Amino acid sequence: MATPATGFKTCTLNVNLFSGARSPLAAEANPLLTIRDGNQQNVALPNNGYVKASSLSLSGLPFFDNVGDRYAVVASADGYQQAGFYPVMVNPASPAVADIMLIGKFANFNFRNALWKKLTQNHPDYAALLSAGTSGNDAAAARYDDLREDNPEALACFFNLVTAMSQIQLPVQTPMHYIKELIWDETMARDRFFAWADPALIDQVIQATGHGQFSPEAATAIFHPGATRSWKQIQFGEANVQLTFHENEKKTIDGVDCVKVEPDIDYYKDEAAHALLEVATNQLTHSLTDPRQVYVLRWIAGRHAGVPNFEPPYTIE
Repeated sequence: MATPATGFKTCTLNVNLFSGARSPLAAEANPLLTIRDGNQQNVALPNNGYVKASSLSLSGLPFFDNVGDRYAVVASADGYQQAGFYPVMVNPASPAVADIMLIGKFANFNFRNALWKKLTQNHPDYAALLSAGTSGNDAAAARYDDLREDNPEALACFFNLVTAMSQIQLPVQTPMHYIKELIWDETMARDRFFAWADPALIDQVIQATGHGQFSPEAATAIFHPGATRSWKQIQFGEANVQLTFHENEKKTIDGVDCVKVEPDIDYYKDEAAHALLEVATNQLTHSLTDPRQVYVLRWIAGRHAGVPNFEPPYTIE
């Protein structure tokens, strides 16, 4: 068995549990924590891992000063989907923090903060994109309400994507600045949408790739039929935005010869994991990436990275 580094230094890990409403998890959920160090040894926890509060501070954890310090934190509870984060890097100098979100297995999307009037007031850029191509506010509101009522998973996906893209700073503006109009057809799904974008976005993504923000995807057309080029954000371990371009499909909007763009979010950063665990599973089960899982993964990843909170205008409750 691996032993801690010379001096037997220890470290502290603070775990905070949240609900899909982005508020502390109720104590009556009776969550179970499993914590494993980088040597694949389970950490002995009080009450066999069951916690009675939404926050727990664990001190005296071994510090190895090597790969053993890459801890994994997993939380589960009856009636909730399991969630976790890896790696949580620990050190003796300051407590490490793991914020984990658990959502109910039968929880629903709550769009109370995304009703059309509130959306136009609080997120005018989202509303402007949803309105593009309509004859006015009333028509946009009616089309939006139809989407919210008939296809809430597609709307949740839209909000996941636009919220995430709003937090990506390109050399000039964010990806949202370049997307001009959504394509409202059967391709608007729970895992992606298609839209028309200023082709200047491609140059911006190429520049951002040179700065280490994106990585090009090989064999793009295999995963995205008809696509010409694609880049994936590499900021987080999970739930990174991918921007895929279909440059042979074009539409002129306000004098700009736009190209089709396909934003989506994959569960995994690693291409092998993405291919084996996400794409293959989805093809075998005929399912698509779940916006609920994206919501959880992106929120956890953002908290761990210390970036502004991922807060789309809906919750899961």
